[in-house]
Amino acid sequence: MMIYFTAAVLPAIILLVIIYKQDKVEKEPVGMIIGLLGFGVLAAFCSMIAESAGQWLLPKFVSTHSQYYKIIFAFLVVAVVEEGFKFLFLKKRTWNDPNFNYRFDGVVYAVAVSLGFAAIENLQYVMGYGLSVATSRALLAIPGHLSFSVFMGTFYGNAKLQAARGNHGRAKFCLFLAYFSAVFFHGFYDSCLMVNTNNSMTLFVTFVIAMYIFVFFLVRHDSKTDRPL
Repeated sequence: MMIYFTAAVLPAIILLVIIYKQDKVEKEPVGMIIGLLGFGVLAAFCSMIAESAGQWLLPKFVSTHSQYYKIIFAFLVVAVVEEGFKFLFLKKRTWNDPNFNYRFDGVVYAVAVSLGFAAIENLQYVMGYGLSVATSRALLAIPGHLSFSVFMGTFYGNAKLQAARGNHGRAKFCLFLAYFSAVFFHGFYDSCLMVNTNNSMTLFVTFVIAMYIFVFFLVRHDSKTDRPL
């Protein structure tokens, strides 16, 4: 049991530590980060319930035999629901917290929530399908959730910066982009996998490589250009 738990959770912890170390100016309280991981776990359980409802409801509007069903399901059920609960708990916990005083904090917070989500989701897969899925999920699913959260966190941090400057219209637009960007990349990622054709898998591999490279440089850039709110 301990081996299964470690295989499922350790990749998320490693990635969280990497992002946490990129917060060069002022480290966030460890207790707060642990709490955000907990909110990520809560978001995962809420998503299970909402996705079950979506899985029941969607076939009433789109035939499961339609070639578009999997794409719609990936975007409007999986991505909208999962990123929605992540964003909800992220904003509820951090927006008014006094520790949220630098732009890059938004990335750290979003990553913590997302990796809490990814860890519990990964644990379910490993417990259900065995260690055979641990490697692929460590290389794809968990870094995928990390990548979606980096986009969310970048815009989220900018939203807080704009709000601190009194630009509330821009702040709301950045909040929209925080959610929308995560939904778009998550939906595209999942739809390529769900369609599961040669073309979609080629597109998936290309997309994942490009996304990982972009996220790597985005984190480095945001860390180096961090500024107080």
